[in-house]
Amino acid sequence: MSDTFYNLVAGIGVNDIIDIALVAFVIYKVLGFIRESRAEQLVQGLLILVLATWLSGVVHLYTINWLLKSLLTVGILALIVVFQPELRRGLEQMGRGKIMRPSQFGKMNKEKSMHVTHEFVKAIEEFSSKKVGALIIIERQTSLSDICETGTIIDAEVSANLLGNLFYEGSPLHDGAVVIRGDRIHAAGCVLPLTANMDLPSELGTRHRAGIGITEKSDCLTLIVSEETGIISIARDGRLERYLDEKAVEKTLLSIYLNQNEENKKKKKTAGGKNRGDGNV
Repeated sequence: MSDTFYNLVAGIGVNDIIDIALVAFVIYKVLGFIRESRAEQLVQGLLILVLATWLSGVVHLYTINWLLKSLLTVGILALIVVFQPELRRGLEQMGRGKIMRPSQFGKMNKEKSMHVTHEFVKAIEEFSSKKVGALIIIERQTSLSDICETGTIIDAEVSANLLGNLFYEGSPLHDGAVVIRGDRIHAAGCVLPLTANMDLPSELGTRHRAGIGITEKSDCLTLIVSEETGIISIARDGRLERYLDEKAVEKTLLSIYLNQNEENKKKKKTAGGKNRGDGNV
């Protein structure tokens, strides 16, 4: 027994260990993805179907076995259709690293970042005190061009006064979302996808569900002000933080803008060092 175990271990090479680790990592990510989406119950049903197919073959129920096998064959195509939103979200998350375009934050220095943050906080404070409904989307690495096409292109500098005019109840664009690209208001009156999450509190309306829905499909940050209560919320990665004050909004925005600027500076220095090294060679 010990010789068999020794031979088994001795036959494992570095490539085998890497292969096993990668497979384990992929399985872990897939299971985590399933748990975070509505796919969990569908996968459970699929496993029951596979088990029933295997059992029908063991006990020689040929007709049932043939029907279940045929159902599984068609079911693979059906799963692609059913899981289309989840598959798209997963592929988008995979591509956010180096494949997506550079963040627009990199074009802003520290002073500009602080100025834009100040304008946001000023506008959010005004909306909250006067109970003006607002939905502001801050684009990051994932492009929201398809969302912008549903609204009106503005392309103006971020300012509290302009945001106030856009979300004024008499404005024709006040019902939609405003998309921020870098330090500019890129579009207004945009239509967002609603979240499919059924566990949200019943008091959350369409504005909040749209704000959460867009963060499920991209890496953007959403600022939301309730029209009924004036409560300030932030949505990101499909999660909603409520009952925030102006200080919390300022801290969140500065952490995103300034951290992104630092990361872009490091990347530029690294790229510059590599270029100089190539020149020396």
